[in-house]
Order: sequence, then C-alpha cells, then structure tokens
Amino acid sequence: MRAVIQRVRSANVQVDGQVVGRIGRGLLVLLGVGQGDGEADAVFMADKVAGLRIFEDDQGKMNLAPADVGAEFLVVSQFTLYGDIRKGRRPSFTEAAPPERARELYERFLELLRARGFRVESGIFGAKMLVQLENDGPVTLWFDTAEALK
Repeated sequence: MRAVIQRVRSANVQVDGQVVGRIGRGLLVLLGVGQGDGEADAVFMADKVAGLRIFEDDQGKMNLAPADVGAEFLVVSQFTLYGDIRKGRRPSFTEAAPPERARELYERFLELLRARGFRVESGIFGAKMLVQLENDGPVTLWFDTAEALK
C-alpha cells in the first residue's frame, strides 16, 4: 500500500463538478493499493498516518499528531501510485491491485481511520476526480508499507 500524505489547510475532491469530500486543517492522503496488499497493510498504513507527528507545536517544530490538533482526513484512491515508468513512455499499472481488491482495502483504510475517532472524507473510488488543496508548509510525504512490512 502506498500513500502520498500532504498536510493541508484545506482540501476538497469533486466528481462531475460536485464536491463529494471537503476538509479543513488536516491531511490529504492519496492512497494506492498494490498486488499482494492485505489487511496488515491497511492497519499498518492507518496506524502510521494517524500517528504522524507533522503538525507544528508552539515552538514551530513538527511535534504534534493529527489527534493533537483535531485534524481531518481526505482520502482519495490513487492507483497511479503504482504506475511504473521505468520503460517506455506509457506507465504500466501491473503492480496495482485489481479494482475489487483495491476498493475493499481502500474502504477498510477509511474505516480504520474513523475507528480512531477522526473525521474522514473521501473521493469516489474509480471516478475521475478533481482534487484541490492548499498545501500547508508545504509538507508532503510518501510511504510504502512494502518497505516496512516485507
């Protein structure tokens, strides 16, 4: 499971011109599910993202976690995080999980964040989406559970 995590002042996702998810201060998570990912990946990713100390304390140091600042989450499915562009000019997506499995783990990730008490908004799985954000910092991180679990 891969994620691009952006600390935002605000973010929203639109489908067909309609806002389907909107947050204020928090984290925008672009989430991709790969071949072989399972429950352990979803749990590990949710724990990692929920516990990231990337919000500034009174001294301006990244020392506070999302729960410390009342952060919200906007999670958008992003199979293109598994795009392989090493050969040729067109990305290959063979490392991305099949849509049915990806949807299952994407929804499980949302459930896990909600179970931790966060307000979680999302895009629509498989839809063409327009994501708008105001990146705070900017702070953008990338994480892959394969590097941590396997």
